[in-house]
Amino acid sequence: MLCAAILCGFLMDLLLADPEWMPHPVVFMGRAISALEPRLRRLFPDTPAGQLKAGGILAALLPLGTLALTGAVCLGAAALHPVLGFAVQTFWCWQALAVRGLAKESRNVYKKLTGGTLPQARQAVSRIVGRDTQALTAEGVTKAAVETVAENFSDGVMAPLLYMLIGGAPLALCYKAINTMDSMVGYKNDRYLYFGRAAAHLDDVAGYLPARLGALFWIAAAALNGRDAREVWRIWRRDRRCHASPNSAQTESACAGALGVQLAGPAYYFGKRYEKPTIGDPTRPIEAEDILRANRMLYTASVLALVVGLVLRGLLLVLF
Repeated sequence: MLCAAILCGFLMDLLLADPEWMPHPVVFMGRAISALEPRLRRLFPDTPAGQLKAGGILAALLPLGTLALTGAVCLGAAALHPVLGFAVQTFWCWQALAVRGLAKESRNVYKKLTGGTLPQARQAVSRIVGRDTQALTAEGVTKAAVETVAENFSDGVMAPLLYMLIGGAPLALCYKAINTMDSMVGYKNDRYLYFGRAAAHLDDVAGYLPARLGALFWIAAAALNGRDAREVWRIWRRDRRCHASPNSAQTESACAGALGVQLAGPAYYFGKRYEKPTIGDPTRPIEAEDILRANRMLYTASVLALVVGLVLRGLLLVLF
């Protein structure tokens, strides 16, 4: 039953993405974080130790609360009727995935780069990246879009898919809560250096295995799309740790190797320049069409991960 729900949720994501009119769990998670943050900060002294404690409570409350709530809803729905339980699982599996949405947003960047203006392209890419975009060149916009497709394959596809294969939609949404916390408070700036530390570390742990599995699926997808798999493997092995986060460069390095371009490098966040190492070799200049190439590998890697995951889960159910 769970395998069928995951498959249906995946297909719904490919067909419908995330309709803007439909409430999304991540929105409610974000509201919960915004409501909890000031209250937790007031409970403890405004000191490094105090803010570490406050942030640690948030890092425990949101994922566990999400798991408990969604788990109770799924169990209750299944108890009322198996079809209702299947429908709830399918719906939340759909919402936990982001294949079509990621491809759609990055393709919009491509359209603005090729048929619009640079300011429009900067605005489009600002919807999917956390860095400052107002001064990006066309090359910078393209790199940002490609990097986001590669990195978010791990966060938005591979990780939720892995966790739903293990524990259904509740565990996948628990991961989404962790990832949402990291995206909101996991910054190393003055405001979140201590308060967001637990959330950032938890996201590193939760994303550790999915990032590495995602890189392997991306390498396989690159091969299926006519790329030199040995070269992609070489770049991944060399550059997979070229990021402050232990997970971000995994799929990004595989993507850079597959495209034969150089990604990453210095970037601005909240007006401050951060020096980052480059990833990949500058075999050729990056171009707008690389966004579409990255999207093709995104779809291929996602389908591969789904098929392999469902087969393995099915075999485990038969054997055990």
